[in-house]
Amino acid sequence: MSETIDAPAGSAADRVARAVTEVFAPAVLAAVMPVVVAVHDTAPAVGVGLGWAAVAVLFCAVVPYFVIWWGVRRGRLTDHHIGVREQRRTPLVLGLLSVLVGLAVLVLLGAPRPLVAMVVVMFGVGLMVTLVNQVWKLSVHAAVAAGSVAVLVVLFGPALVPAVALVGLVGWSRVRLADHTPGQVVAGAVAGALVAVSAFLGLT
Repeated sequence: MSETIDAPAGSAADRVARAVTEVFAPAVLAAVMPVVVAVHDTAPAVGVGLGWAAVAVLFCAVVPYFVIWWGVRRGRLTDHHIGVREQRRTPLVLGLLSVLVGLAVLVLLGAPRPLVAMVVVMFGVGLMVTLVNQVWKLSVHAAVAAGSVAVLVVLFGPALVPAVALVGLVGWSRVRLADHTPGQVVAGAVAGALVAVSAFLGLT
């Protein structure tokens, strides 16, 4: 039985949905969030924050995305969003291993605690979606978007609560493109937010 639903193609809404899916893809958020957290924690020494962030981005975004890119190039993955659930195990596990190595490096080098907590959040959300995706196609986009917004709200306070709308936008894009059902999106968002809040608050 198919895990996706049919959606109209070629409309303006579809183009917007594709743009949202790409701009707020997990790899993009995995690259942006360490920068935001590190710079916020080390301000006004922005250079220091960017240095720490670069280490996190390498292991949490660059290496995992390279694994996916290489899989697509070799024909082992259908697309860079890994739309086929059965193809997700290996790239997700390799991505988790990369994040784990990055976490160890940051801890050993004495990285700022909030940045370490952010990487733990990434690992926790990644582990959750990897486990669930063995049996059900949970939305990684929704989980990472919700986890990212949850951390931003914790970090910057109530002023960032409106950013929750971004999670809804990302979820809509995944359903609109027939990559996920509403249930898969909602479950991903709820699980991602819960993992992120508990991990980030517990470590900062």
